[in-house]
Amino acid sequence: MAERSAVADDPPAAEGPAALAALPAAFAAALDEFVDYLRLQQNRSPHTVRAYRGDLTSLFEHAARAQLTSPDQLDLKILRSWLAKLSTMGASRATLARRASSARTFTAWAVRRGYATADPGARLAAARPSRHLPTVLRQDEAHRAMQPPAAAAPAEPAVDDTELLRDQAVLELLYAGALRVSELCGLDVDDLDLSRRTVRVLGKGRKERVVPIGIPAVTATGRWLADGRPRWVTPASGPALLLGARGRRLDPRTARRSVHRRLAAVPGLPDLGPHGLRHTAATHLLEGGADLRSVQELLGHATLATTQIYTHVSIERLRASYERAHPRA
Repeated sequence: MAERSAVADDPPAAEGPAALAALPAAFAAALDEFVDYLRLQQNRSPHTVRAYRGDLTSLFEHAARAQLTSPDQLDLKILRSWLAKLSTMGASRATLARRASSARTFTAWAVRRGYATADPGARLAAARPSRHLPTVLRQDEAHRAMQPPAAAAPAEPAVDDTELLRDQAVLELLYAGALRVSELCGLDVDDLDLSRRTVRVLGKGRKERVVPIGIPAVTATGRWLADGRPRWVTPASGPALLLGARGRRLDPRTARRSVHRRLAAVPGLPDLGPHGLRHTAATHLLEGGADLRSVQELLGHATLATTQIYTHVSIERLRASYERAHPRA
């Protein structure tokens, strides 16, 4: 299942203790148990659990305003009116699709757990989100993006070379292993096998996979381990591979900022973050002849259908090249 994230035009959903206290007791109890199920049995990430909690709190508040007091009273009419209200508030197609998915997951679980006798979510349809092809770097652009920055001129502010070593390792590992930023930040020193050029990754659902990395990534990470990490390491660092300036495990937000900053410093490159580098790596693998099943394994996708978007990216790039180069295009 794809990682769930907030959407810019997503109307805010109430959550937290105050919101739960305002819900009818049966809804609040079911929500607490469902959240435990996601966290403890499904091994969903904290971000995913928060998204489900926010979506369902919104649904239950809507149901309570309609005088419903328990999950067993949810029906298709109330689910549809909830989505319709969100639509009038400006929710995007992607947001509506995500919230409909949250409702379907909950109602199916509620029947299994005895909170409801029927599953209205099974008949709930929502508009499919429009699927945009991801922006990716060309191979020459990726090569330029990976080049270490030139030394600053004397008049320019100095940048900590420890940070430069760390950020170079971040870029190379993201691109070489097609990693998610959460996977990157979760790496421990022992997850690296530099001699075999592999890294052990803990992905979604706590599923472990081993991915290969190239020589540039090995070189950049080796330099960080030898010359960078020892300068920032503290007792709070633990086994974390990548660190922030205060010695704690690198935060995904800091990693995103560093990627945006590095790419912005290269003239002519599109503004991409870590996920853009993941898209780029997958696209370049397919363009280089890798089969779709191998790319699926590298990315840690649960289904091949999720990986197939990269075939569309490659086809679009092939079409653009064809139209530029073929005399009868």
